[in-house]
Amino acid sequence: MANTTNLGLPLIQAAQAQKHITVNEALVRLDGLAQLVLLSRVMATPPLSATDGQCWAVPTAASGAWATHAGEIAIYSNGGWVFATPALGWSAYIEDEGARALFDGFDWVAGAQCVSTGGAASIFEAREISHTVASGAVSTTTAIIPAGSVVFGVSGVVSTDITGTLASWELGVSGSSNRYGSGMGLAAGSFVSGLTGNPLAYYADAPLELTATGGDFSGGAVTLVVHLFRMTTPRL
Repeated sequence: MANTTNLGLPLIQAAQAQKHITVNEALVRLDGLAQLVLLSRVMATPPLSATDGQCWAVPTAASGAWATHAGEIAIYSNGGWVFATPALGWSAYIEDEGARALFDGFDWVAGAQCVSTGGAASIFEAREISHTVASGAVSTTTAIIPAGSVVFGVSGVVSTDITGTLASWELGVSGSSNRYGSGMGLAAGSFVSGLTGNPLAYYADAPLELTATGGDFSGGAVTLVVHLFRMTTPRL
């Protein structure tokens, strides 16, 4: 056996010369794959500069030194690349997405907590948005809630003082202005943490709405996070 079964670490052969080369390659792979952090899974061109131990998931149609390694993990080492093949059940943190991912045997599925034998995943997400508060009685975000999801709650914080003639504000959606909280403060650092009374399914993309109480908004900014569940279908 030339490599270990699970991580594919190279083994020293009997009477092998320059054993340190094999040992060092094994350590490089182990250092990259243990507590695995993937900087990205969509970057198709190798970076011009990298730090030893940094890892990327190589996508389809990759170029340069990654051209023949689609589906593998590229680990930067000593000015070059070492490659490893992920196995079913491996997990990683994807840095540019801010999410943990599970490898289902074919691809990395961000947010997946479990995957069926046919590739259907149960996905939990925390979707974050920075929203500049518009003038008026209601300020509407972009459609942060995805279709086909169950929302457990919304949390957030005022990042820049909310200004205007209002006394406080509510957070909700169209038709339910205070679903995720009411009476929230205006100063930076004021927060909201609202649970959905009963986890609620959304069947179309939906924005959040900030509603002024006792007046109107004139400015400010908030950071909001939707905590949700969604599922994917099996593969054909």
